[in-house]
Amino acid sequence: MDAPDMDAPDKHIDQHRNMIEAARSAGVRKLVYTSVQGAAAGSAFSPIVQSNRQTEADVKASGLDWVIGRIGIYIDTYKARGEIANGAGDGLCAYTTRSELAYACAHMLTGSKHNGHTYLLHGAPITQAILARHLGDTFGMAPWYREMTVEAFRAERIAELVEFMGNVIAGIYQGIRDGAYDEHSDFDAAAGRPHPSWANDFGTLKNLPIDR
Repeated sequence: MDAPDMDAPDKHIDQHRNMIEAARSAGVRKLVYTSVQGAAAGSAFSPIVQSNRQTEADVKASGLDWVIGRIGIYIDTYKARGEIANGAGDGLCAYTTRSELAYACAHMLTGSKHNGHTYLLHGAPITQAILARHLGDTFGMAPWYREMTVEAFRAERIAELVEFMGNVIAGIYQGIRDGAYDEHSDFDAAAGRPHPSWANDFGTLKNLPIDR
């Protein structure tokens, strides 16, 4: 999601269709697709959500066994920035980590009971202020949230990245502000155990790699 050369959303549809066809031709029997959460309208991130929803439909129509995981936002990436500053306001956000996602996807891949299901994969939704407090306690980061307007955050992201990616990232946090990431979690059904609690188990994240 952070790659500055990310393709436009409509290109991903054909790319994914080619991958589905290649999998079918190779005799693959099951597809596990990691999709995204978010609103399909109302922000600059919405075209990416729409693209993912189309791929979900293509996966379901593939004739193969399938399972879909709509992933929460990776919490790992905040460690590199050293502070929480964005346009999400008081919106609740569904977060996860790469290691938890890998754990859930392994179960989704190997368990036939998951076939035909779409899961929301994340922990309990939290605000940016709570996230900042946890990160401050765990990593020594600034333990407060610096709220920005959507417009100011978009301008900052565009200046640091490129216009396309800056708008996309700003759109994610606009979605958080608007409640698009305040979702129930299906993690326990997918993984066979609950997602770790941010309140009780945040210390387990101390060894997360820094994702720049």
